[in-house]
Amino acid sequence: MNRTFRNPAAFLVFIIPTLLLYSVFYLYPLSSTVMYAFSEWDGLSAPVFNGLDNFKRALVDEQLYRSLLNNLAFTGFALLVQLPTILASAILISEVRRFSGFYKTTFFMPAILSTPVVAVLWSFVVFHPEIGLLNLILRGIGFDHRVKAWLADDHTALLSILVANAWANVGFYIVLALAAIYGISKEIQEAAQVDGANFFQRAIHITLPMIKPIISVIVLLKVAGSLKTLDIVMVMTGGGPAGLTDVMATYMYRVGFQYLESGYANTIAFIMVIFTVILTGITSFITKKLEEV
Repeated sequence: MNRTFRNPAAFLVFIIPTLLLYSVFYLYPLSSTVMYAFSEWDGLSAPVFNGLDNFKRALVDEQLYRSLLNNLAFTGFALLVQLPTILASAILISEVRRFSGFYKTTFFMPAILSTPVVAVLWSFVVFHPEIGLLNLILRGIGFDHRVKAWLADDHTALLSILVANAWANVGFYIVLALAAIYGISKEIQEAAQVDGANFFQRAIHITLPMIKPIISVIVLLKVAGSLKTLDIVMVMTGGGPAGLTDVMATYMYRVGFQYLESGYANTIAFIMVIFTVILTGITSFITKKLEEV
């Protein structure tokens, strides 16, 4: 076995297939995106190089800016609302002795559903203007004036998507946080209890500091996930009303496949890649600094 692994050919046997797959499904599409980003192309005829025209258009494209802000709204909601919910839920479940399996299953169940299923579920079961639970509850308690078409209203459409998206994926991250919490030595928790530390003191001064690495992972995953949001917006609103819930991916899709401006769509994709790399890099730097504190 050792003689085999000393042979460079043995490494190549394992590495070459991986490199081929990486090149075909990542490097080639990425290089094609960069090439088409500098061209005028309808997706059918031959692309025509147009220099920086697409990028100049992007600089003054109000819908692109709105889509970018919506992506940032997903990021902000993930960090300011979902992250505290994930950590609080994980800490509470870790303290439960009875029915802990039930709580874990309940929180994780939405994570096994595909995003389109979640989108349809929330669109019809919760937010539908006539048969949705939210409006039925509001009518039942006498708040008829609050009834509205949640996904068609300018002020509530994006928030409705954010809530549905949060419900769909917090369970997975709660399981990650729980695994980290269960990895903390029981002796440390017991010693803190003997010293008189209550539940909140132990959570703040022991549990959270000791799971900083997994918190950093969750933050990075949430930031990256919020920047590639597509399917839940496409199914729930299609970017409407009037493009108010568009994210960069849905706007890119519409530009490329509805307006047949594939060159400009690739420009948007290229901007998405650059923006994602910058934001995840900043997030990674900040989380590493926080771990060192």
